[in-house]
Amino acid sequence: MGETMGRKILLVEDDSETALYLSRGLAEEGHSVEHVSDAREGLYLASDMGFDLIILDRMVPGMDGLSMLRALRAAGVDTPVLVLSALATVGDRIEGLEAGSDDYLVKPFSFAELLARANALLRRADGKAAAPDLRLVVGDLEIEPLARTVKRAGKQIELKPREYRLLEYFARNAGRVVTRTMLLEQVWEYHFDPGTNVIDVHVSRLRRKIEDGFDQPILHTVRGAGYRLAAAG
Repeated sequence: MGETMGRKILLVEDDSETALYLSRGLAEEGHSVEHVSDAREGLYLASDMGFDLIILDRMVPGMDGLSMLRALRAAGVDTPVLVLSALATVGDRIEGLEAGSDDYLVKPFSFAELLARANALLRRADGKAAAPDLRLVVGDLEIEPLARTVKRAGKQIELKPREYRLLEYFARNAGRVVTRTMLLEQVWEYHFDPGTNVIDVHVSRLRRKIEDGFDQPILHTVRGAGYRLAAAG
């Protein structure tokens, strides 16, 4: 997890209890958190582009959170932004994404979910600056993103397009918990829960293909949280 440690995060949140809870949790993960409760102050601080991530409550004093976000994007600030909001309809989420947010998390949420999303945004920002991946390796599993081929212990594995997208997303977050909501949004591009077992079915099929006939499990279920792709040990 080292590559997402020690980042500078701006938290724009007017609820003092939530702000304290998030600041403490993120600090325990090694991040440096600057907290403000007013969107205008947040806009001023964020404009110097000194932060690696902005966590922004949609309903904050000074100016609406999405107005702050639009102003940031208009000024050319491309720092990743995770919007927090009690507004949970599909329209609200789409409005948040169209305003320029990189992710949208509905209250109430667990800290584990927020941390998983924050780390994913930090890694994505790192990835934009890096050369494209020629190969992803997790234990004895090898993925060639350009060719979209998968091997485990040297044996070619045939995957359907959705199974491949699912596996590549797991591999880019290897060793970390990936929640069901993240999969729905990033792999299926649903910004709502369709209320089906679509994830369970695809994960089950993918698991059979990459585990049957091999010595060790590699795709693990994390009870109550999601899934994690990781080599044994």
